[in-house]
Amino acid sequence: MLSFKEKQSDPRGQLLGLIEALPDEALPGLLDYASYLAERNGPREKVILIPEPRPRPEQESVVAAMKRLREVYHMLDHGKMLHDCSGLMAQHLMQGRPAVEVIDELEVIFARHYDSYAGEQG
Repeated sequence: MLSFKEKQSDPRGQLLGLIEALPDEALPGLLDYASYLAERNGPREKVILIPEPRPRPEQESVVAAMKRLREVYHMLDHGKMLHDCSGLMAQHLMQGRPAVEVIDELEVIFARHYDSYAGEQG
């Protein structure tokens, strides 16, 4: 989430601030105008961000692995992975599933979501 100061210096942040200030009944008109501008200016070039892999430490906790993977795959919407990742975390903490197994699966989840992201962008 951008701070107020960041919103002021970033045009997207300024736009977000204005959207948040509008009453709900003004949003359809804003959406119509934004659609008009998007059509008038043509499609935006899509950029696919590439993850920057970091080596996996030998002794890594599940929490540290989550942090590492979120940094490597910073371009992903991590909210979309919340259900899968929290389920694995629960298996580790409550059922004693080994960290190595959980981290292996976390890496697969992040890679699968990245493949989906790259397919949508390309």
